[in-house]
Amino acid sequence: MDVRRLELLRELADRGSITAVARATHRTPSAVSQQLKVLEAEVGIPLTERQGRGLVLTGAGIALAATARRIAVAIEEAEAVWTEFTQSPSGTVTLSTFPTGGQMLLPGVLRALRDEPALELVVTDHDLPLPDFADLTPDFDIVIADSQGIPPHWADRGLTTVPLMVEPFDVALPAGHPLSERRVVRPIDLIDEEWIGAPVGFPYDKVHDILAAVTGRAPIIVQRLMDNLIVERLVASGLGIAILPRFTTRSHGNGLITRPISGIVAERQISALVRTDRLPRPSVRRVIELLQAEAEKIVEGYRTVGER
Repeated sequence: MDVRRLELLRELADRGSITAVARATHRTPSAVSQQLKVLEAEVGIPLTERQGRGLVLTGAGIALAATARRIAVAIEEAEAVWTEFTQSPSGTVTLSTFPTGGQMLLPGVLRALRDEPALELVVTDHDLPLPDFADLTPDFDIVIADSQGIPPHWADRGLTTVPLMVEPFDVALPAGHPLSERRVVRPIDLIDEEWIGAPVGFPYDKVHDILAAVTGRAPIIVQRLMDNLIVERLVASGLGIAILPRFTTRSHGNGLITRPISGIVAERQISALVRTDRLPRPSVRRVIELLQAEAEKIVEGYRTVGER
């Protein structure tokens, strides 16, 4: 079996369509289909079947795609070992981030990379309407993702999850709000408040589900917005309260304050999501090391401030 044809099969498993594979590999759809037919002839059993107007993998195709993924990992590991003998991490690493993750992590990482001119980091930001960060991994070496818990399908798709930090969620209140006099607020204190919410399914929104389960009352959500800066301004203007991430809420002292919530788990995990065949590359591992170091600095910085 040709390794390049196995890679096309793996790409079909990851991307879901011949058209997407062709676009990603700079081929025509007919060329991709032809190579997959050759691979089927090599193995002697059908690897794809028609479903509607497209092709999907058969059970044998899924199994062989998993094998192709392991082969790709082995090739990358072999190349990584050789690279470590011959040179420092170099080349281009592509990274996708969501906005608040980028605000926290990228300045320090990019500053550190100034001392490593052979290594280039190309960053793209994505604010996903329905976040499934796994869908970005075919197109980026590293995807910074946030989640509440680690979704099982990330591992099912052959992805490696590298933990970076746990970021607590707080309640954001306008200055002068009665609850601002408390150091900590309880779920029962938040009944009857009006909320500036996040889109359904986002980590912030799931805190509202937890509050509803604890209090027996659904929160009153008057607006749903994805941009945290807009949410901060609306809260500071007295138009509602909100759930916001602790490390990246920036309007403190500007008409907005935050308070932790007692009695519930309100937090998100921030991780680096990587395809297993890309993780052995020294350049990818180096960027992940820098992300981990920057995340540790951020968490320690807030811990030190809280102890003062």
